[in-house]
Amino acid sequence: MNNVLGMLIGAAIDREDGDSGVEGAITGYLAEGALKVIAPLAVTFAIGWGVQFLARRAIGAITGEDAAATD
Repeated sequence: MNNVLGMLIGAAIDREDGDSGVEGAITGYLAEGALKVIAPLAVTFAIGWGVQFLARRAIGAITGEDAAATD
C-alpha cells in the first residue's frame, strides 16, 4: 500500500512531460523502495558517526591530547 504513493507521484510527474505516466509510476515505485532501504542505513551511519566523534572529543578532553592527530 505504501508503494502506491510513490507510483502516483511518479506517474503525475511523468504525465507533466506528456508521457503516459507508466514509466514514472515504475520509477516512483523503485525510488520509494530504495528509500526504505537507504534511509535506515543513512540514519544508522549518522548516529554511529556522531557517537564516535563525541567519544573522540571526550577522550581528548580527558587526556588533554588531540585524539584525531596521528604521528
